[in-house]
Parts: sequence; structure tokens; C-alpha cells
Amino acid sequence: MATRTSLQKTLGIGLTLGITLLWLVGVTASGLVAQHEMNEVFDSALEETAQRILPLAVTDILNREKGDGNQRAPALKDHDEYLTYLVRDKHGNLLLRSHDANPEVFGTTPKEGFSNTPTHRMYGVSAVSNTIFIEVAEPLAHRRQSALEAGLALLLPLVVLIPVSLLGVWWIVRLSLRKVVDFQQDIESRGAGDLSPVAEDQLPREFEPIAVAVNRLLDRLHRALESERSFTANSAHELRTPLATALAKVQRLKTRISDEPLQHNVAEIEESLRSLSVLSGKLLELAKAEGGGALSKNQHDLAPILAMIVRDFEDQATKRIVLSLPEGEVNSFLDPDAFAILARNLIENALKHGSPQQPVEVSLNDKGVFSVCNGGEIVPPEQLALLRNRFARSKTDASGSGLGLAISDAIATGAGMTLYLRSPATGRQEGFEVEMNVRLSLV
Repeated sequence: MATRTSLQKTLGIGLTLGITLLWLVGVTASGLVAQHEMNEVFDSALEETAQRILPLAVTDILNREKGDGNQRAPALKDHDEYLTYLVRDKHGNLLLRSHDANPEVFGTTPKEGFSNTPTHRMYGVSAVSNTIFIEVAEPLAHRRQSALEAGLALLLPLVVLIPVSLLGVWWIVRLSLRKVVDFQQDIESRGAGDLSPVAEDQLPREFEPIAVAVNRLLDRLHRALESERSFTANSAHELRTPLATALAKVQRLKTRISDEPLQHNVAEIEESLRSLSVLSGKLLELAKAEGGGALSKNQHDLAPILAMIVRDFEDQATKRIVLSLPEGEVNSFLDPDAFAILARNLIENALKHGSPQQPVEVSLNDKGVFSVCNGGEIVPPEQLALLRNRFARSKTDASGSGLGLAISDAIATGAGMTLYLRSPATGRQEGFEVEMNVRLSLV
């Protein structure tokens, strides 16, 4: 599987490497040009030195007394002599030399013009009708060292420029892709039920087709979901009236029948119709949960809503529910009706599937943490992961549609919250707990 990298990282590294490579090529070309120019300067220095020393050397040689042959030019003080010279006659006899000159560097016979040896660059010129010659030599190592120092002088600024260019390129790329990053964050921050079109006009032209394609996909998905939700809601709604009618007729029929076996059969039909009516109501709640509307424009205090819902269960679960509410308000942008549906399904689920001998603990604290906890056997992890699905149920003999947790999870997801399922419950060795933070605020 190919590893995906970010566009910003790819552009930043690629542009930095490209600029660095161009700089290195430029420095190399500049170094070669500088070396060529330096060689010309050094050659000019050789020529200039020879032409300046030769007249002085000729005068000195011609004014010597006989017998004063091989002489070495004295040095005023000790110093490194890069340019050394020999003055000889046409037969190669040494007449004068600089104090550091090594005769072995020079050839046996003098030459005019520029020439090279393995170690030195030479320049020679003659005077007095080609009877006196001077040759000036410069070590090639000196030229190489000078070229190396010039190259290093050109390379050293890159040590600072490369990190600066990396930061500059990274900043420019980040600035250029800011609209794309905003586009990405806008999509990531959307809730599961937000299928509104994304903004296209703020993106660079290269990314505009992506936004258009995303909007087309969102539109198709919206129509498909709306069709599914409409079918579910309409089907459930249309079933309520005939179900209520059929249930009333069965109940009326039940009062008129005296045969006990027949009464038992009619009672079973009545119970089936009741279950079907409950399922129809659950499907309506699921359609509402998945259809959005989990958020409200204004904040509402959820504590009294939860207290009212718990009171509704007192008739069927006398003293089984232990309610814990904070002293202050718990304000949230969660829609009150959506919260009521969520809390009702969670409490109903706990009463049905929890242990009858243990209470159902319902709590909402001042930090907005809402939890419903019941006793009972531990739900295995593999079943716990499936309980959010529609019509999914753990192994239990209790009646139910398998939609309670699915409805609650759909509401939580639509509001941008997370529904946590735990078994065993927190601080226990058994039981089941559902928890979520309802203190939702709009940014």
C-alpha cells in the first residue's frame, strides 16, 4: 500500500531541494568562472613580475665584476615566496635567482612565454638580444588553494540560505494552500447530518473542480438520504392509524369473547399490534434523529427536561430509577426534543435489559456529563461494538426493537457528540453504562 504524503510537505521539500540544487549549480559555475579569472590574474602577475625584475637584473649583471657569477637576490626579511625566479644566459648558466628559488623546478634551458610543469606555472622573457633570460614560477598548489578558498567563500552563505529558504518556501506554500486547508477543515468539522454545499469561490482554480464534484456528491447523497428518511417516516406514520384502529377492534373483540383459548389468541394478537405500534414510533424517532435537527439556535437547560422524563417512568419503574441532578443549570445547544428522545431511549433500554434487582442510575452533573447505568451481566466486547447498529441486540430475553441505542447514537452523532458504551460499568464488576457530554457549544 502506497504511503500518502501531504501536498504541502511534497511542495516544500521539492521546492527547497530544487532551489538548493540550482544554488549549487550556480556556485559551481561561479567557481569555475572565478577560477578562470583568477588564472588570468595570476598569469598577468607572472608576466608583470618578469618584466619588472628583468631590467633590474640585467643592470645588476652587466655591472658586475668578472668572477661574480651565481648570485642570490637577498631578502629584506623572511617571508613565503609564492613567485620565484631565475635569471640565466642562453646556455642555461645561472646568473641570478630569488632567495627561495629551486633550480630543479625550472628546465635546463630557459623558455619564453607561458608553460606548465607538473607542479608550477612558468613565464619566461629575454633581454639583450636573447642573451639574458628570466623565468618566473608559481606553484600550481597556490592557485588550487586560492580557488578552493574562493569556492568555500561562495558555499558558506548557503549554510544560512538553505534553512532560510526552507522556512520561506514552507511559509509561501502554507500561505498558498491556506484556502485548501480551510476547505479541508470545513469538510472535516461538519457533522454527520450536514450535507450542505461547500464553498467553491474561495478555492484556487486548480481545486475548483474538486469542490464542484464534492457538491454534486453531497447533493446526490442528500437526495438519497432524504428519500430513505421520507420513506421510513411516511411508512411509520401511515402505519400508526391502521395499527391504532386494528388494536381498538381487537380490544373490543376481546371483551366480547368468552372462550378462554380464543381470548388467549386475541391477547397475543393485541400484544403483537402493541409491539408493532411501538416499533412504528421508534422508526419515527429514528427518522427524526437521522434527519438532522439535533442542534438548537439557543441554549436550553437540560436538567428539568431530564427530571420530567424520569417522572414519566415512575409508574412502570417505581423506585428503580435513581436520579442525580446538579444544583445549577446545564445549558446546551442540544435540541430539547432531541435530548428528550435520547434520554427516554437510554432509560427505557436500561429498564428493559438491566437487572430488576438493581437500580438504574441516571445522572447529569454540572460539567454536562450525562450517564445512564444499570446492573446486569457483562456485555462481551464483540457484542458491545454492534449495539449501535439498527435492530442489534445483545443476548437477552427482554422484549425490544433493537433501535434504542441506534436512535441515541444517531442523535449524538448529528450533534457532534460521542456516545460511550461501557460494560462493565465504571467502578463495577458488572453492568452496562452509557455516557456522553451534552454541554455542547457552537463555535
